Amino acid sequence: MGLLDPKFEGLSCMPDGERRRELRLDLGNYFVQRRRQDLKEEWGTGGADFPDRETREAIYTLSGDWGELFNDVLAYARELIRRTAGDTKRRQRMSWWAALALLRCVSSSPAAASASLRTKLFNLQNTNGEVAEQGGDDFDDDLEAMAQLSVLDGAEEEFSGEEAAPGADLAIAEDAEHLQDLIARANLLRGKAHDPKLKQLIKELKALLAEGFRPVVFCRFRPTAHYLAEQLEEELPKRTHVVTAVTGDLPPEERVLRIRELQDELANDKVPVLVATDCLSEGIDLQHTFDAVVHYDLCWNPTRHEQREGRVDRFGQARSAVRALMLHGGSSNPVDDRVRTVILEKEKTIRKELGVSVPIPGNANTITQAVLSSILGEVAQEQQLRLDLGLELDGDQQLELEAVIDAQWQSAKENAKETRTIFAQRSLKPEEALSEWERTRESLGSDAAVERLVVNSCRRLNLPIGSLGADSGCWELDLTRLEDNRIALRERLRNHDLDGCLRLSFRSPARNGAQLLSRSHPLVVELADFVAERALSGLEPELAARASAIRTKAVTSRTQLLVLRLRHQLHQDRWTGSGYEALPDLLVEECLTVRVNGDQVEPLEGAAALEILEAPPSGNLDPGQRQQWLKEAVAGLDGLQLALQVLAERRAQLAEDDHRRVREASLRSRETLRMRFKCEPAPAVDVIGLFVLLPAPQL
Repeated sequence: MGLLDPKFEGLSCMPDGERRRELRLDLGNYFVQRRRQDLKEEWGTGGADFPDRETREAIYTLSGDWGELFNDVLAYARELIRRTAGDTKRRQRMSWWAALALLRCVSSSPAAASASLRTKLFNLQNTNGEVAEQGGDDFDDDLEAMAQLSVLDGAEEEFSGEEAAPGADLAIAEDAEHLQDLIARANLLRGKAHDPKLKQLIKELKALLAEGFRPVVFCRFRPTAHYLAEQLEEELPKRTHVVTAVTGDLPPEERVLRIRELQDELANDKVPVLVATDCLSEGIDLQHTFDAVVHYDLCWNPTRHEQREGRVDRFGQARSAVRALMLHGGSSNPVDDRVRTVILEKEKTIRKELGVSVPIPGNANTITQAVLSSILGEVAQEQQLRLDLGLELDGDQQLELEAVIDAQWQSAKENAKETRTIFAQRSLKPEEALSEWERTRESLGSDAAVERLVVNSCRRLNLPIGSLGADSGCWELDLTRLEDNRIALRERLRNHDLDGCLRLSFRSPARNGAQLLSRSHPLVVELADFVAERALSGLEPELAARASAIRTKAVTSRTQLLVLRLRHQLHQDRWTGSGYEALPDLLVEECLTVRVNGDQVEPLEGAAALEILEAPPSGNLDPGQRQQWLKEAVAGLDGLQLALQVLAERRAQLAEDDHRRVREASLRSRETLRMRFKCEPAPAVDVIGLFVLLPAPQL
């Protein structure tokens, strides 16, 4: 913040007071924060199209063989902690993390449970359960940090991407047989016949797919992700669905490639189903391919849930509503149940009230540990057992802890409200900003203008391009049909990996697996450059010509049109307190269509210019006549120089007014514009196109 203004340095740690309040108010001049709801209500669908988010929960029951395995693993986890009750602090903490890791894995899937137990057995066989005691406090801190990254879902900036099913090395030799038994039992639970969580997922996924949704299933551990992908591939018809797993063991570029491959499957009329770990909860936008999120494993930090759902629930989503489903074991799974009720539900309530997500207040890991410590210390219904956890809480202490957490959540909510008020920038008026946006959009080229350029250019180049539906804004283009005499254009396109059959969309959000083409997309740029180059060279008038004469029913008298390039130089000076200081000049360019009326010119803009420029010819014009009409029009340009210069001066003044108006609109509160401007037109106006329209003969 000190880069904005040195006075903001240290603001974040400044104590509450009048000075801090003043600085925060001043900071509001530099920062704009708007909720999605504000954008939708105030700026309209033209300026902000966001989907609605429909959320619900689905509950499975830990019962049968899996329920028995969970209880046995829970008992073993408690045993690990009980063994170290009077041991060193290091061993006590490691036993805590080992127990918690086991519970996370067995709550995730049989595959994750088996992997974690195998890791524990491997460590036992190679270390005999011995834990190194060398090192001091720094070593303990490092161990603690590593354990947190492996087991807990830390805050965003602390997330490590650790997805392997963690184990620990606190088992003793007598545990080997028990661990082998647990591993064998976990392996037997694979498949929906023995895995109620998987069975519930398949049911929910089939319902989503039947409604036309394309889901992403998020889980915590890599073994779970690969297990789910394997099971879903068997369950879903391969003819109509494709399932892919993306985990952190893939490099980032490979993850992007996998997503693109799934997007390409849409063109083959296959529905993609993605299974991913939290390596995809940040960075890669999925809204163009997917529109539903399933939380197969609960995150222990609600920020991670929000990030998962935000991959599909974001600007550019084609659906008007996306789905978010949370799968959990309810009261049959004490791990899920405690995290959901104490942490996730509180965040959900605040987000619903404020319209924004609020992170866990304070140290997220500490709160999570404290809440979950009671799980390992809870007493099974049939066995009353007290454990000394170090973090163990009795009933009154647990209530006291939850009261503290409630207070912290409430404080975080109030802070979020205050911040929203300061940075909402209510002085920005949508009607004023939208009018400027429309002017800029018209000047640079709208979506419709880009679509018209690409479609017409492809047709002139004899490239097959066809619409994928009325008013869909989607087209299919076959670049393999580019003619042999277009080698230069083919190579230019291939330099941008543009080859083969492409699905194109000119309207956001893109649909049907199409890629969105904006004005700066390589295909648009290369086509525009190629057509302009051919027109300027005069070698291929059938593709594009700078001058033409036609007969058309669109006019009733001879009409001459000019396409002009106007250039202006904008001078700007800034008041320093003792005088004006010259700033670098700006070059202002615009392209304008005008109609010639005698020795005057009349600007044509927007729909009027497009309508007359696209007037279809009604018949052939004799080449000699066409040449004569164009010669007369070119000869008459000298007589238009005065009118063109007057037009240039008028347009320069409009550019100066526009620049001043935008500058004034961007001023901070109570600030005045201390600048002056002067926009001067270039000495000459460039005529880059001349067109003569003759009325069609009356029959």
